[in-house]
Amino acid sequence: MCGIFGVFNAEHAERYAFYGIYALQHRGQESVGIAVSDFESIKLIRKAGLVLEAIRKEDLNGFFGYSAIAHVRYSTAGDPGATNSQPLLGETSLGKVAVVHNGNLVNYLSLRKELEDKGKRFFYTSDTELFLTLLEEGEFIPEGVELHPLDRELLPKVFYVLSRVRGAYSLLYLFKDKMLAIRDPMGFRPLLMGRIKDTFLFASESCAFDILQAELWREIKPGEVLVVDKQGIRSYFPFKSNKKAMCIFELVYFSKPESFVFDNWVYRVRKRMGELLAYEDQVSADIVVPVPDSGLVPAIGYSQAKGLPLELGLIRNHYVGRSFIEPTQELRDIKVLMKLNSNRAVLEGKRVVVIDDSLVRGTTSKKIVGMLKRAGAKEIHMRIVSPPVVGPCYFGIDTPTRDELIANRMNLEDIRSFIGADSLKYLSLEGLRSAVENPQDFCDACFSNLYPLEVEDTALRIR
Repeated sequence: MCGIFGVFNAEHAERYAFYGIYALQHRGQESVGIAVSDFESIKLIRKAGLVLEAIRKEDLNGFFGYSAIAHVRYSTAGDPGATNSQPLLGETSLGKVAVVHNGNLVNYLSLRKELEDKGKRFFYTSDTELFLTLLEEGEFIPEGVELHPLDRELLPKVFYVLSRVRGAYSLLYLFKDKMLAIRDPMGFRPLLMGRIKDTFLFASESCAFDILQAELWREIKPGEVLVVDKQGIRSYFPFKSNKKAMCIFELVYFSKPESFVFDNWVYRVRKRMGELLAYEDQVSADIVVPVPDSGLVPAIGYSQAKGLPLELGLIRNHYVGRSFIEPTQELRDIKVLMKLNSNRAVLEGKRVVVIDDSLVRGTTSKKIVGMLKRAGAKEIHMRIVSPPVVGPCYFGIDTPTRDELIANRMNLEDIRSFIGADSLKYLSLEGLRSAVENPQDFCDACFSNLYPLEVEDTALRIR
């Protein structure tokens, strides 16, 4: 998962980009990058690490511009670390172009091989590079699409790129005097638009607008190509799809609870998930304990529906990042012990319902149950406010192989025994779907094994 941010027509756009991408830090912790244009040229800075640690004040001195795009990376394709950090910058017949991308292309390997066979050189192992390389490969204007005179040189090349790639992509192109915001026709990944007077902003989540006191304007629609320049805004829909496939896991885990994505407030959806799980659950207990932070909002819904007190039985160290997005299992295990501590004051002698957002590999849940037992909990009832994860994601989430998913290797009782809980229950798939409006518009393949798009390349995952 990654986070992208863009700003057009702002003095000191590089500062807006810095704060905007900082607000999206939860979406990626491997690297950060900013590309900025002064309407004459594009400059780039890319570094490994967290936003506040990697980019110093002196890095932004002399980095002035009026438009900028930025990225925080969590790799699902290509080598991790700074090597494939974004934005990527390329020299084309259109001049310098920078691009940031959130998603995953399912035909990357075959497209790359095709281009390499034609003599094209690749400098990265990230599928994002295709959005630059293909700009020089052809032009295409879909039937029925009429181009504004200002877009007749640029958009046929961009439309050609989009006609060749398949999969999930929300992306921003930065040209010296234009910015393009694009979302794939099925709308897998979120992308929103905000504004501050005559300044236009783009972000993976609306929380990036809040830090800048910007107005949330609207979502970029699935299949939309939006052009922003000094002359205004122009919108195109070159490739339409009869089916949407918005990632439901964004609402389960990745997006921040205060964000608005996919026409839903994340907080409301997560609270509803907790309520629905409570209605499906018959357990008797004394207290409800959330696994912070993503378990907190559904735990509120669960506790209110059950009439049980919510207690902070697990305390989070907020100086530690998210364990799920650590690149190796060893690092995930260490991170869990660093970021959580049990609170004996509320746990000792209690029958505890533990609320977590998901159970992917099972190792985190096992360590949490062990913590609670050592703190004196009498009973531990693990409750997961999403269904078992049974399918790998090929559209931008790190669930690479079926073998890594505990629900594919064990039945419910075996999982309960493995994590050491007294009982284990998941929210049903029907319950999860009923927590969102228009569930038919969401991709829930990781829970249902019903993929909305044929996957051509399966070797794209990082090991």
